[in-house]
Amino acid sequence: MLSTLVTFAATEGGAANNPLLPAIYDIMWSAVCFVVILGIFWKVVLPKMQALLDQRAEAIEGNIAKADEAQRQAEAALEQYTAQLAEARIEAGEIREAAREDGKKIVTEAKDAASSEAARITATAHTQIEAERQSALVSLRSEVGSLALDLAGGVVGEAMTDDAKAQAVVDRFLAELEASDTAEAAAK
Repeated sequence: MLSTLVTFAATEGGAANNPLLPAIYDIMWSAVCFVVILGIFWKVVLPKMQALLDQRAEAIEGNIAKADEAQRQAEAALEQYTAQLAEARIEAGEIREAAREDGKKIVTEAKDAASSEAARITATAHTQIEAERQSALVSLRSEVGSLALDLAGGVVGEAMTDDAKAQAVVDRFLAELEASDTAEAAAK
């Protein structure tokens, strides 16, 4: 049977059959299949693909809008941060300046307090020195007076017992001594 088919095929249009050009019925059935597949593709697959592409485009546009909004928020936050930083720098400068002023005031007050304390101590020392000088002068007068009376008693040969008279002699002697010291100091 195979041999009869091959023989029949070879005799029926052996020279007329071109292997590159198909028969008309093959072209017709191929066109029908193509139109059916194209219709299914056009009605089912293409709308789904278009919906998927639209969905992806919306998602991308939404993400771009979100990114733009995030960028605007970041820029606003940066501006706010920059403004706060500038305010903080200004405030820090004011605090430093106030601290310098306070430091100068404290130093000035400390100097004034030290000066007044030094003046008070100096005045107290002068007062104390003057008091000690007066005490030493009184003590010296009495000792010099008693020594002078003893010496005068030894020179005169009798004891000088009259205290008022002896005190007057000693005071006069010391006054003359002080007058001569001041005259010498003024001469120099």
